Amino acid sequence: MRLKLFAIAAAAVALAGPAAGQAYDPNYPVCMHVFQGKYGGSYIDCSFTSIPQCQASASGRGAMCSENPFFTPPPPPKRRAHRGRHRAH
Repeated sequence: MRLKLFAIAAAAVALAGPAAGQAYDPNYPVCMHVFQGKYGGSYIDCSFTSIPQCQASASGRGAMCSENPFFTPPPPPKRRAHRGRHRAH
């Protein structure tokens, strides 16, 4: 029984093929989608901190800028508790 389940699992993994990596870098809020000609394909570059910065890089190219749907902003800094002076009585 175990051998049969192993064979089914091995066949499923072999037929699945390679998985595509995540194209969006979650560290930057803006991405540029670059189109490379008729048969050249395209790629996504998520290394921009603002739309104007991305648009300057995309200028004159077959590219468009958009907000990164997977951007995760850094957490806000933790506030320290206020410690007042204690008076000795």
